[in-house]
Amino acid sequence: MSDSVESRIRQMIVERCFLSIAPEQIGDLDDLVEAVGLDSVQVLEVVVGLEETFGITFEDADFDIGNFRNVGSIARYVRSKVAG
Repeated sequence: MSDSVESRIRQMIVERCFLSIAPEQIGDLDDLVEAVGLDSVQVLEVVVGLEETFGITFEDADFDIGNFRNVGSIARYVRSKVAG
């Protein structure tokens, strides 16, 4: 379970954004801007981290805030990119 897509995303967010919380403290539905406190630069850092971690690329059309609102939405989007 520790290697689930969601777990990997949480770990990457904490590391890349230099958060002082444990990855497990980020819930799948926690709003990353409102609840976790990410700013726009950190959200872009998350995008770069997703590309590096999962070997995917994002096109301009992919940048819908709904895809990056929380760990659950990011995981769904990553799975669709990896499968597609």
